[in-house]
Amino acid sequence: MTKAKAEALELIKQLPDDVTTGTIMEELFFKQQVEKGLQDAVEGRVLSHQELKERIARWRKSAGR
Repeated sequence: MTKAKAEALELIKQLPDDVTTGTIMEELFFKQQVEKGLQDAVEGRVLSHQELKERIARWRKSAGR
């Protein structure tokens, strides 16, 4: 069994018995996104607080806000 499959099964086992398929999918997607974010941080794909503030300001300006 692959590590990914084992982790997915463990996550599912921890959910309540009456869990919906949609909730299972949401939990797996959340786990995937957290892992991607952690890997991005390890590999230096991050923004400083100032860089983020500048991007948000540009987005707001382009949206007319």
